[in-house]
Amino acid sequence: MSCAMSLAEKQGGIVARLSLIEDMHERLAALMSRAKKFPAPDAAQITEENRVQGCQSRVWLTGEFTDGACCWRMDCEAPMVKGLVGLLCELYEGATPDEVIAFEPTLIEDLGLARMVSGTRIAGLAAVRMRMRQLAAGFATDACR
Repeated sequence: MSCAMSLAEKQGGIVARLSLIEDMHERLAALMSRAKKFPAPDAAQITEENRVQGCQSRVWLTGEFTDGACCWRMDCEAPMVKGLVGLLCELYEGATPDEVIAFEPTLIEDLGLARMVSGTRIAGLAAVRMRMRQLAAGFATDACR
């Protein structure tokens, strides 16, 4: 992430770009398409340890800490969920561990997706967010060693 752009600014830019798509179904389709830019974890990383617990669909999330920034890999069996998880990955890609831990996203609400997504999926996204926070906390600890 650019040093000049905060996560709030990055989130605002993502929301602005996706809000140009007025039809909600088309907006979801765009999210599913955008999620393809995030690489899936390596086959060896598709494990129970990397599976996000609390998601109705199976979601795997891994992260790396490189040059002071968090980078994410994810995969999911359900295309819509993959699109939503990809949205979180896009937001937090390149952020520092402290930023990932501290910044709470409002993308789902800001894009009007909360009313289109089931409560179970919203809970699953909260589990993904918690997993990202845990991974970032580990990166921060490793960086201090």
